[in-house]
Amino acid sequence: MIVLDISVVLTGLPKIHNELGFTDAGLAWVQSAYTLTFGGFLLLGARAGDILGRRRMFVVGMTIFTVASVAIGASQSSAWMLSWRAIQGLGSAILAPTTLALLQTTFDEGEERVRAVSLYSAAAGVSATVGLVVGGLLADWLSWRVGFLINLPIGIATVAAARIYIHETKKRPGTFDLFGAVTSTLGMAAFVYGFIRSAQAGWDVVTLATLIAAVIMLGAFVLIERGAKQPILPLRLFSDSERSGAYGARVLYISAMVGFFFFTTLYLQQVAGLRPALAGLAFVPATMLHVPVAVIVPRLIRRFGRNPVLIVGMLIGIVAMAWLSRAGVGSNYWTAVALPMVLIGISQGLTLSPLTSSGVARVDHADAGAASGAVNVAHQIGSSVGLGVLIAIAAIGSNGLNGIEFPMRSTQEPSC
Repeated sequence: MIVLDISVVLTGLPKIHNELGFTDAGLAWVQSAYTLTFGGFLLLGARAGDILGRRRMFVVGMTIFTVASVAIGASQSSAWMLSWRAIQGLGSAILAPTTLALLQTTFDEGEERVRAVSLYSAAAGVSATVGLVVGGLLADWLSWRVGFLINLPIGIATVAAARIYIHETKKRPGTFDLFGAVTSTLGMAAFVYGFIRSAQAGWDVVTLATLIAAVIMLGAFVLIERGAKQPILPLRLFSDSERSGAYGARVLYISAMVGFFFFTTLYLQQVAGLRPALAGLAFVPATMLHVPVAVIVPRLIRRFGRNPVLIVGMLIGIVAMAWLSRAGVGSNYWTAVALPMVLIGISQGLTLSPLTSSGVARVDHADAGAASGAVNVAHQIGSSVGLGVLIAIAAIGSNGLNGIEFPMRSTQEPSC
């Protein structure tokens, strides 16, 4: 639901722009309002599950997300939509890490958990592409609103199923890390906002001041965590080299993947001239082998080890990106876009699951939510910071790319 909605919005933006009267500058905030609260509240949402009970927080997060989705689908103004997109981001910040934490505490470490995480990663990876397809079809044939309203029956069914099938985890007594929660939330929000702004307005004084403030707050957060009795992000999570490496690798890999979705969507619509529905369908090759590959990952890891699987997955991704970068005006879709997309699907299937498993490896059940939060923070930094950096780089050379305009970046105001 979380990943699907992010992709549905991308293909629905032109019609959202027209129906709700967004300015070009305001349209960028349809994504940014969500991203800001999602990234800002991730650590708080993750630790809340450890302390208050993970099933309880899963239900809370799903309820917030579902209610916000319905409100977005019923939007009659841009202000209303942006407000509820921010609230939806809060629901996601609770839901995403709690879901992964529940997998950790439900399945024992080893092959059983690897299999569960593989399916979890496959669902997330495929949803990004399926969202583009579904979003394009809905925007063209029905309405972008349906993509949000459909979350109501799904959300109700999921909450009911959670109450029946998921066992509640024990509450943890003690004090809540209030100062850690405040500094992490403000620091992450400022960090994400700074890079969002850099993609929209460039590296001006406000952008630099925001990023400096973020670094100061996150530095204060680390100092607070060192002395906190029950830290919101235990620094002991980073004492394990495998977990730390997985967080760093996830930031870089997700930066590449978000660039793939963003720039390929622009290419298909602005250069190849495809309608939103066809542009969405054009991403189908990226899903063809993703799930089958993700399903066999546990067997591959058992036979070859986690690191070789990761290395092969990333090398395939590098080859695919290099191949896709050759697409230009008049390029054949099947050879220039579809075939490298197939390789990208294989790369995601081989890479995301091992990165997730390594990010929560050998973590005590009491810290399951915090570790899941760290995985999601790495993912969010890759999405927001990575995209901001890539758009800034692309804008430098955009004069040499005929026909391409970069929608969150211009010399005056963001373009749709």
